Amino acid sequence: MNQNSQTRIDFPNLEKRTVATVASLYGLRMLGLFMVLPVMALYFGDYQGATSFLLGVSLGIYGFTQAIFQIPLGLLSDRVGRRAVIIAGLVLFVLGSVVAGLADSAMELIIGRALQGTGAIASTLMALITDFTSEQNRTKAMAAVGGTIGISFALAMVIGPAIAATTGLSGIFWLTAVFGLLGIVIVVIAVPRAVPMRQNRETLTDLSAMGKLFKDPVLQRLNLGIFCLHLVLMAAFVAVPGILAWELAISEGDLWWVYIALLGGGFVIMLPAVIVGEKYARQKQCFVAAIALMALSMLVLGLYRSDWITPLMLLMFFSAFNLLEASLPSWLSKVCPAGNRGTAMGIYSTSQFMGAFAGGVIGGWAVDSIGGGGLFFILAIILLIWFFFALGMQSPRPLQTLVLQVGDRDPREVVKIISTITGVEDILLIEGEELAYLKVDKQTVDLDRLKPFLNNT
Repeated sequence: MNQNSQTRIDFPNLEKRTVATVASLYGLRMLGLFMVLPVMALYFGDYQGATSFLLGVSLGIYGFTQAIFQIPLGLLSDRVGRRAVIIAGLVLFVLGSVVAGLADSAMELIIGRALQGTGAIASTLMALITDFTSEQNRTKAMAAVGGTIGISFALAMVIGPAIAATTGLSGIFWLTAVFGLLGIVIVVIAVPRAVPMRQNRETLTDLSAMGKLFKDPVLQRLNLGIFCLHLVLMAAFVAVPGILAWELAISEGDLWWVYIALLGGGFVIMLPAVIVGEKYARQKQCFVAAIALMALSMLVLGLYRSDWITPLMLLMFFSAFNLLEASLPSWLSKVCPAGNRGTAMGIYSTSQFMGAFAGGVIGGWAVDSIGGGGLFFILAIILLIWFFFALGMQSPRPLQTLVLQVGDRDPREVVKIISTITGVEDILLIEGEELAYLKVDKQTVDLDRLKPFLNNT
């Protein structure tokens, strides 16, 4: 067997191992971060100096530090390597979890949560996938990681209440520290020291392109969307656990099955809408309908809550949230300019984490000042503002990004040839690089004419 044949056999196994490694790291980190959401409002009063405002800050502060460090750590990993940055980020995550686990006061808990957020390695993990996966398999790899995050969120809503009922909030943070240590072990064992980094603009951050992407009106609406979505989620969790425990008289030990019903039911309701939107190009209609449903659920919870109205509105809320959480990154991938997906995703992730921070602060302030009903009214207004912005969007076309190998060819000649190929919508060719980035219409593109240029490395 020759060397090239051996490479073709081994590389898919390396891709699978990389995706499994990154997915497990994502899952462990997000599971640890999400587990406190359904229970922190119930146990925060045990800490010295606790107030509703500081509860909101402690929920959202990790988003603030994540937003600050996400892009810088991604850029650092391009220089010093993925492995070093991932391990350092996990060490900070463990340190923050230990500080939070030892905390006796609200401020100590906030410091621990902030330290957790400084281990902002999401962009580095995504870049690691790019280093080890081929272009044709990358979309599936990203989808696998996205699915893992969704599963982690669902598991956290169930595991968090069960653990807190036995060990209190500190037990969740100690378990989170164990998850972080397990993540370090996975990196040491599974991530090679020598990483074949592929300088691919589809996943790397390009600071020079940020100004253009900030001004793109479609991306602006998507960044506003993810900001609002996570603002509302984090703010709602300042009030929702207390409503379930104190207004509906659900014991802390029984909260886990309530979240199973809400999240499971929300997924079942959401799935047909996603399928219909994709199959019949009705993404926008499904998208704005989900925002409207979220706004309606918040408005009703602000006006009236009862033993059956409250669960119904929360089910509506989580159904719409699941649909929007799945739709936004897919939409972003389809509409961002060729060759700028990495930069666009960096801005998008920063917006998401800043939304989580803003939601915690707004939620804590509102519950402290005007109560849970007032908070739900504020969230309904925020969602209505997002709704009117979303009305101006157009359903994304079925576009896909391809990376082509220019090699020693004359770049101007390559652009001239490619621009005449049916289905090519956008071309980015950077002087001094051997790659060209295309946006193509998946339904009409002439792949046979593109095959000589495809970058399959």
